[in-house]
Amino acid sequence: MSLPERPTQAVILAGGRGTRLKPLTDTRPKPMIEFHGRPFLEYLIEQLRDQGFRRILLLLGYLPEVVREHFGDGTRWGVAIDYAVSPVDDETGLRITRAIDRLDPVFLLLYCDNYWPMPFDRMWQAYTAAGAEMLVTVYNNRDGYTRDNLRIGADNRVALYDKSRTEADLSGVDIGFMIVRKDTVARLPRGENISFEKTLYPQLVAERQLLAYRTDHRYYSVGDHKRLPITAEFLRFRPTVLLDRDGVLNRKMPQGTYVRSWAEWQWMPDARQAIARFAAAGWRIIVITNQAGIARGAMSEADLAEIHAHMTRDAEATGGRIDAIYHCPHHWDDNCDCRKPKPGMLFQAQREHHFDLSRSWFLGDDTRDGEAAAAAGCRFRMIDEAMPLARAAAELLDRPP
Repeated sequence: MSLPERPTQAVILAGGRGTRLKPLTDTRPKPMIEFHGRPFLEYLIEQLRDQGFRRILLLLGYLPEVVREHFGDGTRWGVAIDYAVSPVDDETGLRITRAIDRLDPVFLLLYCDNYWPMPFDRMWQAYTAAGAEMLVTVYNNRDGYTRDNLRIGADNRVALYDKSRTEADLSGVDIGFMIVRKDTVARLPRGENISFEKTLYPQLVAERQLLAYRTDHRYYSVGDHKRLPITAEFLRFRPTVLLDRDGVLNRKMPQGTYVRSWAEWQWMPDARQAIARFAAAGWRIIVITNQAGIARGAMSEADLAEIHAHMTRDAEATGGRIDAIYHCPHHWDDNCDCRKPKPGMLFQAQREHHFDLSRSWFLGDDTRDGEAAAAAGCRFRMIDEAMPLARAAAELLDRPP
């Protein structure tokens, strides 16, 4: 199956009434609900622009004039925006097939009510390597954030799609951000008011042609009232730095040994001053550290907690602040999800503090830190003698976050 070049068209489904968000949606469609003075849809469009999409087709139904009056032709956002308006009661399948003549051979399809920091180049690479007909982004939902509606096979092909979410052994939820071929859309019967997902997914699943791009980075939405506060927190954007501990904040002990008490702790030169600079600039500061000494019996969880309490107080005494600390207590043979180079601690921090890993920095002194950052989609800076924490802080704070 030959593939065209990387798509530059994004198509956004934005036609529903948003009844779960009443009364907010009495006078505007749900993607026009504002966060920090800007509609949710504006954040999506800016992300698409930054990811290399140049043309956006909005599939509208409910109160389309509100969207058109705000966005116009898209010039203000550096993209070309076009519109296809159809009856508000159209299901997703009919809304898409009505616009089929305006679709590129391959395009990105989104829901208007989900935001996720999309790494499109990685998605495109996975899609082209797999040779699947369609790709859908799947939130792994390890934290029970929502209800699962998919079952994924070992080869990352979707094995079952259950729109009712009642089947057993479901794991993961479709959040949109789909790479779709126009000839796949052409499978849908014309003129029938059908669901795109409910009609097309089972066909592709049966043919093993629906690829899952899996993520542990939480998505944020305007789907219902309970999600709005954390979506507001995420979209507020506060710059975040993740810091490895040993070798970055304190002097690293010889291999196979550990800082077991505060008496053995030695700050790295200017590390506290670097923390203070990040704090003064309003950055969120999170420590991410492997501590296999617990599993090996060199120290206890209580010992580590006491060390970190002293560390935090010392940082505060010099004008700094540490917002959170995540540690992996496991042995390197335990095959846990949290020990770096696995990215589990980074994703846990993201979910609990609602920040964008793709716009954050991880500073560490080990290649495992870099591997964890890459797996989480986080930017990385190696800390060593040539680039101590103080210098890295100065450089990061001297650039736009």
